[in-house]
Amino acid sequence: MGEVCKRKFDYFTGIDEMTPPLVSVIVSTKNEEKLLPCLLASIRKQTYKNTEIVLVDNNSTDKTKEIASKFTKKIFNFGPERSAQRNYGASKAAGSYLLFVDADMELSPGVVEDCVGMTQTAEVGGVIIPEVSFGIGFWAQVKAFERSFYVGDDSVESARFYRKSIFTQVGGFDEKLLGFEDLELSNRVRAKALIVRIASVIRHNEKRPTLLGMAKKSAYYARGTDRLLAKWKVSPINPRTFYFLRSAYWKNWRKLVSHPLLSIAMFVMLTTQLCFGAVSYLKGRGK
Repeated sequence: MGEVCKRKFDYFTGIDEMTPPLVSVIVSTKNEEKLLPCLLASIRKQTYKNTEIVLVDNNSTDKTKEIASKFTKKIFNFGPERSAQRNYGASKAAGSYLLFVDADMELSPGVVEDCVGMTQTAEVGGVIIPEVSFGIGFWAQVKAFERSFYVGDDSVESARFYRKSIFTQVGGFDEKLLGFEDLELSNRVRAKALIVRIASVIRHNEKRPTLLGMAKKSAYYARGTDRLLAKWKVSPINPRTFYFLRSAYWKNWRKLVSHPLLSIAMFVMLTTQLCFGAVSYLKGRGK
């Protein structure tokens, strides 16, 4: 008689239990001592255990690296921006799958297992993980309300989990972009492979946002957007950059009507962000 195959295959998750692939969770940080412990603890609590944490710090002056050292030995210092940190982390990753997260996030327990299960066919190159915002104060509620419109919208959501081979093939993150780099990478991957989504969520800690703070953040990320528009071959006035053209809002008009205060506040927030971003874009064109 031939040898009995002892390999176990989980037909629910689609994961080969004898040789579960290694997943590298790449974390980019800069002075994140307050939020980092929650993220790292959520990675440790994943139902899928074959993971490694690769933390790439950008010259933190607080206890970020000290905290990280309790969870991983793979701690590096690299900059100057998030995309460069992520690409560097990918170059140091041993896993065949890459999950990119920020320090202000928390993973629900089944995120990694669900992502691996969805990528067991060669056609799938990336996975979108829905984000749910939380935080303190009124503007945190408004931000969470805004994000709720984007779930399932491919023009806004981007993948965070990638097969490493496809990530390498497309060249990783564009390090010359300050904003929309996640979505830009997803678009390049989508041209070569399928991008799917899971139900498990990432919780995004908005902390205590202010209207001015969010507007300034939009202005920062809008710098150099002309490079992105050139790559996409679109005008500055398009649904990806001009919030009010996004169909997600108008398709969910009942939600807008049902929450009038949040809806008004959301459009005030979006208008302010758009104005700050437009000024920053005009100043940064060609630089």
